[in-house]
Amino acid sequence: MSLTQSLFIIALLIGASAFFSMAEMSLAASRRLRLHQLADEGDVRAAAVLRVQEQPGNYFSVVQIGQNAVAILGGIVGEGAFSPVLSDVLGRWLPAGVAADVGFVLSFALVTSLFIVFSDLFPKRLAMAEPERLALRLHAPMRLCMSVFKPVVWLYSRFTDAMFGLLGLSSQRDDRVTPDDILALAEAGAQAGVLARDEQQVIANVFELDTRTVSSAMTARDRIAWFDKQDSDAIVRARIAAEPFSTYPVCDGDIDHVIGYVDAKDLFQRVMKNQPIRLDDPALLHKAVVVPDRLTLAEVLAQFRQAHEDFAVIVNEYSLVVGVVTLNDVMSTVMGDLVAPADEELIVQREEGSWLIDGITPMTDVQRALGLEQLPQPEDYETLAGFLMVMLRRVPRRTDRVQWEGYSFEVMDVDSYRIDQVMVTRLAAADLAPRP
Repeated sequence: MSLTQSLFIIALLIGASAFFSMAEMSLAASRRLRLHQLADEGDVRAAAVLRVQEQPGNYFSVVQIGQNAVAILGGIVGEGAFSPVLSDVLGRWLPAGVAADVGFVLSFALVTSLFIVFSDLFPKRLAMAEPERLALRLHAPMRLCMSVFKPVVWLYSRFTDAMFGLLGLSSQRDDRVTPDDILALAEAGAQAGVLARDEQQVIANVFELDTRTVSSAMTARDRIAWFDKQDSDAIVRARIAAEPFSTYPVCDGDIDHVIGYVDAKDLFQRVMKNQPIRLDDPALLHKAVVVPDRLTLAEVLAQFRQAHEDFAVIVNEYSLVVGVVTLNDVMSTVMGDLVAPADEELIVQREEGSWLIDGITPMTDVQRALGLEQLPQPEDYETLAGFLMVMLRRVPRRTDRVQWEGYSFEVMDVDSYRIDQVMVTRLAAADLAPRP
């Protein structure tokens, strides 16, 4: 066989190997969501590729048969084509035996390099760049190959299935989409510019509803504006003007004895019509939903749906009121900065490496803003104030400072034991205190 014929055969073998490499990678890399979309648009090839993805055993058996057969033939043809030529050239300067050995090594390296670059690396990268398009185009020729190699494929597939059974493994592809998968796709979309960062954060916040407790979104006890059921019309009107909220709990004597709530819209209607306001009026007083403070935000949403209400009173294990939460509070947690007014931001970045953070800020938001990977005893607190209490083992005072993971947390303002503002600063390496 002449050198030209050998080169032609090697080129054909490289092309065949590249075909099998692209077929393998394009099927594995094809996104099922994209294939479903194409199938819904009427592309029958996409539906066929989806069926192959569900049972890919025969498909990959053909790929492996083709690639291994081509690799063996390529080695045989390449060695016979290049070794004599290289040995003759090297024989001008080297002894015959040495020239033959070196020629064989160079021939092997040359053929291997050609196959690695042109039948493996390049086609697989191409298939990863355009997986669905190539999977659709290569499906028909791969079906032909599967028909040709069907007896051999059947034999190998039965043997492989027996191995899976012996090891107790499943050969079925798990196509369940997990929350982590969706978050990873959203992150990839944000990095590619398909999703805005705020939109990607909304998706992440939705999945945090199952882990964030209601206390991370509530209005704390000391900030609740409430009415006593005995309050007069004048007191109610004055409080509405001084503390405008959408809802007000109505209590019997103190805040721990909530008997219901009133809606600000109903109160305003009575004010506009110059009608008297009586908090014991059944037309004004709504039944309050009472929820434990350990519920997650997702569970609170379920309570709202079940009770057909959008306001809940939060109590602790001692039946003391610790806060209130509305449907709008939960939705604001999901929407984040998309709906939060600038003057209500809990985390304000100042100069580079410095943040001013409200003590009631949920630690999940603090982690996200600072890029903290882990927290100490995260199950013991929900807010930045709770984090400082756990770290200090006492109620923090003004100027108290805590260091964690390269950041300094300094208490700037305390109001009646409540931590109002915390200054967070990224520390330089020289300022880091050794961890005990």
